Amino acid sequence: MSQNFVSPDQIRAWFSRAMSDMYKSEVPLYDTLLDLVAQVNAKTLAGQPELAAQLTRTGEIERLDIERHGAIRVGTAEELANMRRVFAVMGMQPVGYYDLSPAGVPVHSTAFRATHEAALQASPFRVFTSLLRLELIDDAALREKAARILAARQIFTARALELAARFEAEGGLDEAGAREFVGEALHTFRWHGEATVSLDDYRELHGQHRLIADVVAFKGPHINHLTPRTLDIDEAQAEMPRRGVSAKAVIEGPPPRKCPILLRQTSFKALEEAVSFTGADGRAAVGSHTARFGEIEQRGVALTRKGRALYDHLLDLARTRINGAPNEGNADAYMQNLQECFAAFPDSYSELHAQGLAYFRYYLTGKADAPADADPQALIEQGYIRFEPLVYEDFLPVSAAGIFQSNLGDKAQAEYAQNASQAAFEQALGAPVLDELALYQDTQNRSLAACLQALGAQTGAPVAA
Repeated sequence: MSQNFVSPDQIRAWFSRAMSDMYKSEVPLYDTLLDLVAQVNAKTLAGQPELAAQLTRTGEIERLDIERHGAIRVGTAEELANMRRVFAVMGMQPVGYYDLSPAGVPVHSTAFRATHEAALQASPFRVFTSLLRLELIDDAALREKAARILAARQIFTARALELAARFEAEGGLDEAGAREFVGEALHTFRWHGEATVSLDDYRELHGQHRLIADVVAFKGPHINHLTPRTLDIDEAQAEMPRRGVSAKAVIEGPPPRKCPILLRQTSFKALEEAVSFTGADGRAAVGSHTARFGEIEQRGVALTRKGRALYDHLLDLARTRINGAPNEGNADAYMQNLQECFAAFPDSYSELHAQGLAYFRYYLTGKADAPADADPQALIEQGYIRFEPLVYEDFLPVSAAGIFQSNLGDKAQAEYAQNASQAAFEQALGAPVLDELALYQDTQNRSLAACLQALGAQTGAPVAA
């Protein structure tokens, strides 16, 4: 990369900060969440010195305060493809495919994020990006109306797309171009209190599904939440009502554990916000819309394919026991079932490592005189190499759907058959999505290879992998 170009990691960090500042001004309760999470994290680090030491060893402590994920929803293939181009300027690639239709949410999604551990360390900003599936609207006239409305809008400024094209043609942006790009791209994610449709059209879209109205009726894909990372989501959940924040009934994801796995999420319910709708007589009609909310997450170790299979099995078992998804009425019973079911999931890093259930990064301990003929497991057992949990950077479709539904209202559930179509999503995206498990495996392999290479150099002989 030219010395005159700004690193995509730096552009992503600038954009993440700008997005956070914008959302703070738009949704004041988000600022409350940031303060709450900061206090919970400080208390947790003070009370759990082993966790503090682990986060320090892995470098996660340095990214904790800046870590955020956001979520947006786009309406067309063209919007999704251009979103990919815009995020590429920030070093963010589409990772994973998520079908939310079985949970009654008519979208499929990917997560735009950095993919290399060094880039994630610089800025772990992620955006969960969903594409509306118009084909799931069963009313043909409404489906065509929604398509016409979406076709008439442009969610990016012309300048943002010009700068993305320059990045693609030249391989980067200089500082002036990069800073201008951040400002231009930010416009796409702003809240607009003016709808692009009449109140009658909005109500028709809303009657089909609240999320369809959220995607179709506005000028662009306003960011609908930003999520800081906590080290103790149970404490954060308990603290939310003390701060006047109405938390959802159930924390999505696995139950509390000594060794956190994957992702746990909670949120406050979506805000009801005043909106002006277009009128046939030129006068605006005043109404409201509910979409934007606040969310908190706790991230644990990434699971291997074997680990995910066990996780999915135990989660299904817990949900089967309550005959469906958790809600305010069955929250206590669900959490008890969840704890009981997940007793079958090993809860120590040594067991997770030994059984191949989770991904880890390998580090040298500093111990000298490693035997030249030792295999990696022997080098671990003899204290030359240690392993640390590799943080999960992605999302869980059941949890994402649960968050969406809790903020759309428990009665917003629609019935869609399973409609996974990764090929159709990738066609709209204009690129394949990356396999998140392959990324974790690559990180694990690189870290082990680096340790083995260093020990081989130390002994003057290669160490077998």
